[in-house]
Amino acid sequence: MWFVFAVLSAIFAAITSILAKIGIEGVNSNLATAIRTVVVVLMAWGIVAITNAQSGIAEISKRSWIFLTLSGLATGASWLCYFKALQLGDASKVVPVDKFSIVITLVMAAVFLHEQFTVKTIIGSVLITLGTFVMIL
Repeated sequence: MWFVFAVLSAIFAAITSILAKIGIEGVNSNLATAIRTVVVVLMAWGIVAITNAQSGIAEISKRSWIFLTLSGLATGASWLCYFKALQLGDASKVVPVDKFSIVITLVMAAVFLHEQFTVKTIIGSVLITLGTFVMIL
């Protein structure tokens, strides 16, 4: 089931990039990010309410609060940089560089989460890196 959600995430991310590139024309990138963020917040809390998941908020540990907050700050920084890059550059070049986060994530997962860096992971990372450079040249 994780694969279905991962594919849907990729599809929605692609749609997001195209819609954002069209929508950001003539709009300050920070303002555009703020508008997008409000929509995401309303949607996320709407889903929490519909699924009655808000009852679990009191059970969240202090550690989880800290890391979820840091993750939110990293997301905000990523979105601000992404929208500015999208405003300044072509979507066909910005998106591949943004998706280079795959390689960065794999390296960070190996370093911080002690996940295995296999031959397959190394080959995939090299191919993604080469593909990213080919696409942006």
